[in-house]
Amino acid sequence: MAGVIGEKEKGRFRPGERREPDGHAAMRRTARVTGLWYLALGVTGMLGFLVIRSQIHVAGDPSATLANLVDHEALARLGLVLELSIVVAQALAAVWFFKLFQKLNHTAAWAIAAFGMANAIAILVSGAAIATAFTVAWDPGLAPGGDAAATVQLLYELSANLWSVGALSFGLWLIPMGYVVTTTRLMPAWLGRILIIGGVGYVLSALMRFGIADAPTWLVDGLTYPATIGEFWMIGYLLVRGIRPPAELAAI
Repeated sequence: MAGVIGEKEKGRFRPGERREPDGHAAMRRTARVTGLWYLALGVTGMLGFLVIRSQIHVAGDPSATLANLVDHEALARLGLVLELSIVVAQALAAVWFFKLFQKLNHTAAWAIAAFGMANAIAILVSGAAIATAFTVAWDPGLAPGGDAAATVQLLYELSANLWSVGALSFGLWLIPMGYVVTTTRLMPAWLGRILIIGGVGYVLSALMRFGIADAPTWLVDGLTYPATIGEFWMIGYLLVRGIRPPAELAAI
């Protein structure tokens, strides 16, 4: 019994010690889980879309795309698995951001969740297009006119355009996220401002990509750079600090 009491005594706070409020501690835990899902979204996105896809899809060369799909089947299937993993990570990140921000700004939390889910749906359809390309590659008889290479290329182009159009919803989910950050003081204000700027940049980039023929690549891609900075900062902040501690909030 004495041992049990001793263990209980260790858990008690002594006079003068500062205890983090239970609600704040719970929010910090939620923030870190949110950061894990956001990190998973970033890792699967970079590996699946930026690394593997470029090794399979060759723009303007349907025969090369089909050959890559057949000759590097394991790599192509890994790319599809990562594409589907992006959907899971995006959806769960949207849910946890809603959980994190719903009591701070209900409307903004719903906006983050809604636009995040819209992006997940766009990538889900993209994954279905790639899966259909696999089916056509293994059964060329399904291709219209028997042209398997052209059909596979068309499906990969559809997938790429779904990503490009989905950039609208991805940009739109960053704007309310940044707004909550700047108005609640739970994270650095400049983090929120960069997220807002990045979200606007993503939206403008998507509109410019489709609205201006031969739009400069450096400009279309450059508009998304602030978002990349803001996202990595957000991921790091969520994982390392979660949210600002009460003492720091009181000093602002």
